[in-house]
Amino acid sequence: MATIDDKTIVQNYFNAEGFDRWRRIYGGGEVNKVQLDIREGHQQTVDTVLGWFRADNNLEGRTICDAGCGVGSLSIPLAQMGAKVSGSDISAKMVGEAEDRAKQALGEANLPQFSVQDLEQLSGQYDTVVCLDVLIHYPQEKAAEMIKHLSSLATNRVILSFAPKTVAYTLLKKVGDFFPGPSKATRAYLHREQDVVAALQAAGWQVERTGMTKTSFYFSRILEAKRLPEGVTAPASTMESQSSATLAWAIFVLIAGLAALAFWSAL
Repeated sequence: MATIDDKTIVQNYFNAEGFDRWRRIYGGGEVNKVQLDIREGHQQTVDTVLGWFRADNNLEGRTICDAGCGVGSLSIPLAQMGAKVSGSDISAKMVGEAEDRAKQALGEANLPQFSVQDLEQLSGQYDTVVCLDVLIHYPQEKAAEMIKHLSSLATNRVILSFAPKTVAYTLLKKVGDFFPGPSKATRAYLHREQDVVAALQAAGWQVERTGMTKTSFYFSRILEAKRLPEGVTAPASTMESQSSATLAWAIFVLIAGLAALAFWSAL
């Protein structure tokens, strides 16, 4: 029940005031310092993923599902690199913006196919499924279901990004929760990396590459997983468990509260 509420809230938000706010953040126009920091952080995440594709040097003609494509920040450069891209988003306004930006960047050549869909509605088979900065809208139990579903659509690779649930980020978020701001229009869920890895492994995938984006107001963990050969079991995760917060972290979080005030008020 709560998950349905979350989805409706997200859909309404990104079709209303959230659309204009995030269109500016994901654009090239003037924004405030906090929004600029988020823009740069998100672009770093996109650039990391694009760098992985370039390093593999086999993107031409590959089918890519960009789940939660937003304004096309990843879909468009992937299409420019020769991929056959299907992008989707829960927000009709975001999809419309992505289509406009794609036409401006590509003309009529190899345009991505955009559609208005939530993650549960996605179907088909793709070489790679990418889902960037979307799991923040899902609680962990629903995120695990979404990871399983998205994994079923990929034949070769799954790439996910999420806001990592660490001691520092959890405390920083709690500090931010004390302050009012438009960002409260949607819930933000942090996820433990070991939970995301476990969901991938349960679906038959093994993490091959990782990345991390950290700016002042944006943080995103990026995982690339490949399908395990039939009969092969993924090794147990060796990630260290989260330790208790140290005094240094506590001091850091208290200081960061001032920054959090600006963050939660500016979005």
